[in-house]
Amino acid sequence: MSYKVYGDGIECVKAITHIGQMPRIKELPHEERPRERLWQQGGSALRVSELIAILLRTGMRGKSAITLSEELLQQYPSLNDLCRAPVQALAKTKGLGPAKAIQLKAAFELGARLAKSRIDPRPIECAEDVLQLLGEELRQLPCETMRILSLNTKSRLVAQDEISSGSLNETVSHPREIFKTVILRHAASFILVHNHPSGDPSPSQADLQFTRQIREAAMFMQLNFHDHVILGLASSTHPAYFSFRENGYL
Repeated sequence: MSYKVYGDGIECVKAITHIGQMPRIKELPHEERPRERLWQQGGSALRVSELIAILLRTGMRGKSAITLSEELLQQYPSLNDLCRAPVQALAKTKGLGPAKAIQLKAAFELGARLAKSRIDPRPIECAEDVLQLLGEELRQLPCETMRILSLNTKSRLVAQDEISSGSLNETVSHPREIFKTVILRHAASFILVHNHPSGDPSPSQADLQFTRQIREAAMFMQLNFHDHVILGLASSTHPAYFSFRENGYL
């Protein structure tokens, strides 16, 4: 707060509206502001809430962009939860609105595309390569989806096709659509990929039965079914994927 002197008395003039109110970003020391710290120290020096605050740019009356970001992370406890949130839901969050919600979704989409672009030129030979290609993108989806990765003779990606999108815990894919896509792409081999929004990539009985069905049909049609990979989130008990090939099912 600042002071004005009037004769033998001092009038206290409050510089902020409420005692205890969090300072706005522009009221912070220059070296503590998120944008200045990123410029000087790099993005890794910032907390997640500070990175989000940079995207939001401004807060709202009584709340800085950092405070708004911290409250957003309380509503969506992990980045995975936040990136999955529909843009319409984010826009309804007090202090965000459509413009800021769109900025956040655009940032997450750029991150997903960057992760995908890093692996595209290289051969896809194992489940870890599939994770690098699609992990960031599929973990944002609130429902299961099935993709086909069509590969050439050098295991390089020819095409990626989505053949089904289902509910929170189920996707329905017909073998006919899978083999039709593989044949039309003139693929030397193919990999099936689907996600588990729960985060646990362990296969269900339906996943096991479906994979056996595709394996038998591929053998009959003399097509190389390289792998079926389920993507989720890594934990202390399992990696972020389940590979049917690596686990002896193919």
